[in-house]
Amino acid sequence: MNSSILRTRCSFLTTTVAVLLGFAGPAAIAQNAPVSVGPADPELILDLIAANRTLASYGIVDAYGHVSVRHNLDPNRFLMAGARAPALVTEADIIEYTLDGVPIDLNGRSQYSERFIHAEIYKIRPDVSSVVHNHSPSVIPFGISSVPIKPVYHMSSFIGEGLPIYDIRDESGMTDMLVNNAEKGSALATQLGDRTAVLMRGHGVAVTGESIPFAVARSIYLEINASIQLQAIGLGGSVSYLDPEEARRVLESGENRGYDRPWELWRRDALAQ
Repeated sequence: MNSSILRTRCSFLTTTVAVLLGFAGPAAIAQNAPVSVGPADPELILDLIAANRTLASYGIVDAYGHVSVRHNLDPNRFLMAGARAPALVTEADIIEYTLDGVPIDLNGRSQYSERFIHAEIYKIRPDVSSVVHNHSPSVIPFGISSVPIKPVYHMSSFIGEGLPIYDIRDESGMTDMLVNNAEKGSALATQLGDRTAVLMRGHGVAVTGESIPFAVARSIYLEINASIQLQAIGLGGSVSYLDPEEARRVLESGENRGYDRPWELWRRDALAQ
């Protein structure tokens, strides 16, 4: 066969296969890749760094766990550090994500596999502006026991009448326990519903807030509440929990005024590190 004809046929077949497979080439892929909505507010970045360090200093996270915040320029984007220990997070670690968990520019940084917890919660909860995922040690027992977590003091009124439990086996069967794709993240977000947090059976918890201070404070006070509740149960006898009406009134009063006082302290200490 004439070499010119052969080259023409090969070129035609290559193009046809590329079209059928949906391959558009590097240039087209670059065009379709999401672009940044712009630099986030520097103070928001500092808040996110402070949140990471504060959660670490209170033992809510160790080398594992993460916190995110919606981008101030676009509610369909969120910011979260690359995969490293929260206590070590700096501005250079912050990555912008779409609500599909797609990074805008990794720039050589690794990612948290469970970023889908954050992405899927943001998708269905427009009221949420910050999410924390942690393995809070005193909280974990309530995700594997029939004993429900309940508010035992005023700082934990956000628990309300209790928290739902996400069991990854219900939707995904046997797994490595990680919420590492959109389907698992969606199931978790659905189980969360309109509550402030959702326990993760044998894993940890996802905590939400209308701002970073809310998500961080709720994570800290949830751990304290769980520790106190475990101590009270261990004493024997009955436990006097907050009445749902008491919890409601605390929330209506402004839920400790947005945690302004502790957040001022936590942020100062965290950014001084």
